Amino acid sequence: MFELSNLVIALCLFLGAVLYTSVGHAGSSAYIAIMTLFNLETTVIKPTALTLNIAVSAYASWRYIQNKFFDKKLFLILSVGAIPSAFIGGHINLASEIYKPIVGVLLVLAGLRFFFLASMRDRELNNVNYPIAVLMGAGIGFLSGITGTGGGIFLSPLIIWLGWNHVKQASGTVAAFIFVNSVSGLLGNYKSTSSLPESLPLFLGAVIIGALIGTRLGIKSFSAVGVKRALGAVLIIAGLKFALTF
Repeated sequence: MFELSNLVIALCLFLGAVLYTSVGHAGSSAYIAIMTLFNLETTVIKPTALTLNIAVSAYASWRYIQNKFFDKKLFLILSVGAIPSAFIGGHINLASEIYKPIVGVLLVLAGLRFFFLASMRDRELNNVNYPIAVLMGAGIGFLSGITGTGGGIFLSPLIIWLGWNHVKQASGTVAAFIFVNSVSGLLGNYKSTSSLPESLPLFLGAVIIGALIGTRLGIKSFSAVGVKRALGAVLIIAGLKFALTF
């Protein structure tokens, strides 16, 4: 039997997956925030977040691609830099006093990003700058591997702001990018999988069900501005907690 606390965590992970996949993300920053708020060990958080990310992003990217919300060329260019960098980043295990402040800042940025996303609108499309896209993918991939995030919190606002994708099309592109990043990051530190919790099947079931709902809502023009702002506030609180408890 699963403990009550694990059931509550699973419910929170489910809600996080619904909200994140509605905008083409896998939810790693939400998963990290939730596990942080429930005081899970740092050694458990990173591999668990990446594992959940892989499952969710695989389904989300398939659904968005199926509905033609995907830029294949941009995805491939970004992945050229991201895959090797995420592998290298995944191989690096930072000390807790370094890892926690970095992830804390990322969670705060993710929260602020949700406030930004709530009012984001499509811009006029521009041609992709290939060298910048490769470097961008490499930087985000490395950071993703180190922290256990998928990189979507940085990628989607950047490619929309640069005019490389519209908001809808960015969803599928980012979801696929998160998938390859998460796989590469976990392969870079496969030994960390020994720290995966016994409750992982429960957590996986929760986020997959959340992804089924979230991607459908996202494809059908789900917005929920108020909910996104509320999620942003939760991420900011969790980020501050993570950064200040070391």
